[in-house]
Amino acid sequence: MQPMLALTDIQISTWVASFMLPMFRIVALLMTMPVIGTTLVPRRVRLYLAFAITVVVAPALPAMPPVQALDLSGLLLIGEQIIIGAGMGLSLQMFFHIFVIAGQIISTQMGMGFASMVDPTNGVSSAVIGQFFTMLVTLLFLSMNGHLVALEILVESFTTMPVGGGLLVNNFWELANGLGWALSSGLRLVLPAVTALLIINIAFGVMTRAAPQLNIFSIGFPLTLVLGMVILWMTMGDILNQYQPIATQALQMLRDMVRAR
Repeated sequence: MQPMLALTDIQISTWVASFMLPMFRIVALLMTMPVIGTTLVPRRVRLYLAFAITVVVAPALPAMPPVQALDLSGLLLIGEQIIIGAGMGLSLQMFFHIFVIAGQIISTQMGMGFASMVDPTNGVSSAVIGQFFTMLVTLLFLSMNGHLVALEILVESFTTMPVGGGLLVNNFWELANGLGWALSSGLRLVLPAVTALLIINIAFGVMTRAAPQLNIFSIGFPLTLVLGMVILWMTMGDILNQYQPIATQALQMLRDMVRAR
């Protein structure tokens, strides 16, 4: 009696590759991207989410090259997917660190550099104002469907950077350029507040020279803190107005990195 269904090794490896190779790229992105890739979301939940996304998008993806499970070419393809996914996640992380840098600069100028605590999103110590900016940007990112745009770019990347297509130097160059862009954007974001606080510190220095008997430490520190909070409140509207162009540029850099349209 002939078997009703006969599967060859090539067919089985093709089916496995069409699911497993995209899943490695999706897992790498979800493990490194902001919001979802933080310590607040358990790894098991991220794996389940990556599995669900793979099940949904795998039938619509281009054909995958057949690979063997323990073959060297298969391991190289898996490493390629992990690098691409992790690079996309780190590119989004730089967007969030713009506001962390801005909060750190303001905290230092206000004399609150010592006021730091463990950030629950990444498990490291950061300034309080930086954490406030992080929570604010996270809410804005989710409200503007930034996570859905990132997943859309991820799905498009399987067409623009197909599995087995290799990695180009330009892809890593875009990621390296993003580091300088994040630092300069964070500085420009708080430049008005930093300038105002610098003028206040210069004024305190002039007061110390004019009246040496004045205890500048007992007066200047609390006054700088209060004035810094007032300046932060006055410049908060401008900081929030800069969110959309910065977010748009960050997502465009992500598209450029994977050469998505």
